[in-house]
Amino acid sequence: ILKNQANSPRESLSTCQTDTQKKPPLKAGNRPEVPAINGSRKVVKAKSTNETINGSAKDNPPLAKPKSKKVAVNNSLNGTKSDGKGCKEKKKNGNVLKEKGDIKHNRRRAEEHAEQQPQEPEIWFDDVDPNDIEAAIGPEAAKIARRNLGLETRQSNQSVEQVLVKEKAFEGLTQAVAMDCEMVGVGPQGEDSIVARVSIVNQFGKCVYDKYVKPTEEVTDYRTAVSGIRPENINTGEDFKTVQKEVADILNGRILVGHALHNDLKVLFLDHPQKKIRDTQRYKPFRQIVKSAQPSLKLLCEKLLNIQVQELEHCSIQDAQAAMRLYTLEKKKWEAAVKNKSNNKKSK
Repeated sequence: ILKNQANSPRESLSTCQTDTQKKPPLKAGNRPEVPAINGSRKVVKAKSTNETINGSAKDNPPLAKPKSKKVAVNNSLNGTKSDGKGCKEKKKNGNVLKEKGDIKHNRRRAEEHAEQQPQEPEIWFDDVDPNDIEAAIGPEAAKIARRNLGLETRQSNQSVEQVLVKEKAFEGLTQAVAMDCEMVGVGPQGEDSIVARVSIVNQFGKCVYDKYVKPTEEVTDYRTAVSGIRPENINTGEDFKTVQKEVADILNGRILVGHALHNDLKVLFLDHPQKKIRDTQRYKPFRQIVKSAQPSLKLLCEKLLNIQVQELEHCSIQDAQAAMRLYTLEKKKWEAAVKNKSNNKKSK
């Protein structure tokens, strides 16, 4: 009898009730029992406290409070939930960790790390070529200046020749030609210049004229480190008057491209119509790109063509090719600007 009483519905029902809201025990006679099988009795377990007992409904409160709908909706698959304030919570090892504090901490550490890094000094040289800075101040200053100008770009996979000369192109004279001259020094200190070599290329970079010129005066400085000219080159060169006439014939009626062309025309004692001159040193868009009033040909090639020229002795053929390539790079815009300028003058 005691055993049967322990397994009675009274004990099963009492275990389902909360400690704060216990109800009076039900009488054993109020629950139906299944007939004994093989000498044992089978007891039907108690149902929810909300079911009707003796035809009346119990108004017992629920055993467990339901979860907040807000939290239930924001539950995510990775075990995180939001508290509605923009702060995420994450469960780890039974503890709730707030990520907001970690984000602030990481951000503060990053700022402290940036402050501890040595700051690169700002070096700016108005209207000065960084290559001239290197000679005057040193390579570090020039390196910083070139970086500020955006010159530290990836090197071109093409060779200088491939960039400047178009393969299998027309090798004769074209409507636009580029010219460059190498000079040597005359006078007591070699401060004055005379022409020693003249090179002309067509629009595709093909050389159409290249001659050394006999000096008209005694040479006091060959400037070999820059000009590449040696005594044997000009001692057997062409007569100046012959070169002057041949060059003048080539330039006649054509667009003349070059870099600082006033120097080349000066040593040849030639003139050319201003409206047919395309000087890469004086082209305003080029000046704006490299932020220099008088950019060198070397600087323009580094910035715009991504190639290195004039690294050792200069070559008048290569310099003419470089000037022509810079011109063809902007040919449509350049010619349109010249045309608009001409039309504006006519309208006035």
